[in-house]
Amino acid sequence: MKFSLGPLLYFWPKTDIEAFYHAATDSDADIVYLGETVCGKRRTMKPADWLLLARELAAAGKNVVLSTQALLEAPSEINVMKKYIANGEFSIEANDVSAICLAHQQNVPFVVGPAVNCYNAQTLQLFVKQGMVRWCMPVELSRDWLSHTLNDCTAMGIRQQFETEVFSYGFLPLAYSARCFTARAEGRVKDDCQTCCIHYPQGLAANSQENQRLFTLNGIQTQSGYCYNLINDLASMKGLVDVVRISPLADDTLATLSAFKQAESTGTTSPVTDHIHCNGYWHRLAGLDTQTI
Repeated sequence: MKFSLGPLLYFWPKTDIEAFYHAATDSDADIVYLGETVCGKRRTMKPADWLLLARELAAAGKNVVLSTQALLEAPSEINVMKKYIANGEFSIEANDVSAICLAHQQNVPFVVGPAVNCYNAQTLQLFVKQGMVRWCMPVELSRDWLSHTLNDCTAMGIRQQFETEVFSYGFLPLAYSARCFTARAEGRVKDDCQTCCIHYPQGLAANSQENQRLFTLNGIQTQSGYCYNLINDLASMKGLVDVVRISPLADDTLATLSAFKQAESTGTTSPVTDHIHCNGYWHRLAGLDTQTI
């Protein structure tokens, strides 16, 4: 299996972003996704800045993919997406069907990201015809669902035409909205949000009245309250999953990726971060649950 660093889902200062990806050049990541996927107001990194990082990472031997925004709300955001697709050097991760259509028109190979609602082999067959080279399944789906879907792909003769990727570590991106929940939590309206999400480099916890962490607010994105962690489920991915995705959280992300890679090669695990973890979706359980081996 290969290991990837998913796109950064949070709004960090530009210097922090650059430092993180400079460090990633020497990491165990095989694939690195770059780009703003959540909110078009996060503009400290321009497309040209992402491309500079992409070239640096590619020179270090990483397979670089440019990720597009999941919820497009303005013509300026569509223009940014077009720049990514027309970059001429790197493949893209399409997090919206419009990106798939444009990539197909320009013969640009693409990864279908987890924000795209792709739930069956028939849809995968359509995307393969349009140029899909890898598919990251939606985060709420299980190993059993993945197995059945890939069996259908085998029967249709398309199983060997694309790779399968699974979001395996990080706060799960569950939903997107036109509203900005982080701004609302600070008493701001979205049009005057002042990109206050930069104050929450791992999102803003949203707890129940019983003080259980239910969700993580990340601008217009709602994430899981617990950190998804499939490090103990790597053995069950054999034969199904080609790429294990680690979502960037903080300074320990690269160490977490190394721990995953070691666990895959040796079968042993080591603790990763102090977040409350879950793996329920992979086991067809409630998302907050944890299935122990």
